[in-house]
Amino acid sequence: MNRRKFFKNGSLVTLGTALLNPFHSIASNIEYETGNKNKKAKNIIIIISDGMSNGTLNMADLYLSRKTGAGSNWLQLYKDNKVNRAIMDMASASSIVTDSSAASSSWGGGVRINNGSLNVSKDGEEHLPIWQKFKKAGKKAGCVTTVPITHATPAGFCINSKSRNAQEKIAENYLEQKFDVMMGGGDNYFSPEKRKDKKDMYQAFISQGYEVVKSKNEMLSTQAEKPILGVFESDGLPYSIDGMNNKEFLQRVPTLAEMTQKAIGAMKDHPNGFVLQVEAGKVDWAAHGNDIAGLIYDQVAHDEAIQVAMDFAEQDGQTLVIITTDHGNANPGIIYGKEANDNFDSIQNYKHSNDWILNGIGKETSISQIKERVDYANSFALTDQQAQLLLNYYTDLKTEDGLYNPRHLPFKILADIQQQHNSVGWISMQHSADYVELAMYGPGSHLLKPFIKNTDLHYLMLEAAEVTNTF
Repeated sequence: MNRRKFFKNGSLVTLGTALLNPFHSIASNIEYETGNKNKKAKNIIIIISDGMSNGTLNMADLYLSRKTGAGSNWLQLYKDNKVNRAIMDMASASSIVTDSSAASSSWGGGVRINNGSLNVSKDGEEHLPIWQKFKKAGKKAGCVTTVPITHATPAGFCINSKSRNAQEKIAENYLEQKFDVMMGGGDNYFSPEKRKDKKDMYQAFISQGYEVVKSKNEMLSTQAEKPILGVFESDGLPYSIDGMNNKEFLQRVPTLAEMTQKAIGAMKDHPNGFVLQVEAGKVDWAAHGNDIAGLIYDQVAHDEAIQVAMDFAEQDGQTLVIITTDHGNANPGIIYGKEANDNFDSIQNYKHSNDWILNGIGKETSISQIKERVDYANSFALTDQQAQLLLNYYTDLKTEDGLYNPRHLPFKILADIQQQHNSVGWISMQHSADYVELAMYGPGSHLLKPFIKNTDLHYLMLEAAEVTNTF
């Protein structure tokens, strides 16, 4: 592709966006552009809801609108004419349906690669990740996420690896590159008690001047002059809805918005600026499990992080904010019916995720205990037959290797039962080939075309920050 051609004709780009977007008027778009197209983006914050189908964005907005009277921050940006908007083709080199590692690598390395790899092409060629490019240009760089910090999406911006599963090595790569703020889950890949090689990666980071934090209070009290490694859970962080209803989680585990606020605060005074990736990674995990409470509440957590970034960017005036997702997953939506409104509103009364429900059941659990657990979590009563159907899956559970549901818990069965009460349907438990939503605010946002390939975003970020691509 001709990269120079991609970045030409900014005013025509905006006009095209305005015509496609019913929330934008041409006049307001031109006014918005005038203030941004001649500015350089000193900072970039990219906020990713991993695995967010359009139905997920829609349901989170409806959930908030019907519960609070105000919709999501993301869609409010559209309504207020504050952003340029596009859709993006996320195909990988090996499939029209991408995984998270290939998706993140398309942004990170600027090249489409096969699913399962991180910035390494099929022939073994390595592509320099964009956060390393920005580090070489003198900026600070970091990532925060609700899944392991060594997971595919943050790793795709940061390192090269033939396999996304090499998370112990990815932890070492982060230290080699000396990223400035890295926070999320993933104790399994840093702790000497849990790593296969018994390396103490925490001590390795400390010896290189990092402040290592393992709780919300420790994170909040970190010193701005030190780089930060924050690891708050063995694997992914708790689902937002489970954290909201567990006092221990609330006190110990920071929210995505709190991590975002801390990361910005730790890097914002750097004279050359900073780049930050923010990922709501458990939106994807919830979609894989058809877990409506996990999905909506973690999408809302992503939306709260958007507000943190926008508050900073609007005051700062030198920050490009990018809001998107890497692919669809399970394509959920509200199904037509006379009771659809009331059924969907019942999710407001949910107290826990399906993950919490199903991991609290065992083969020794009684029918009455299952009914009591679901009623507590979802405020509706199972029939004895439905409870027995769930219990049948626990007679011979076997744990296998796998990213999602290795115990083969009955997530689909529970989601099908819930659909009768919440009117939410799902097409699958896997990724989908959706073109995804993309929104931009601030310096460089005028470069956005109405339709782009995933790899174009890599070059747009470099262009917006006026950073050379000749590393």
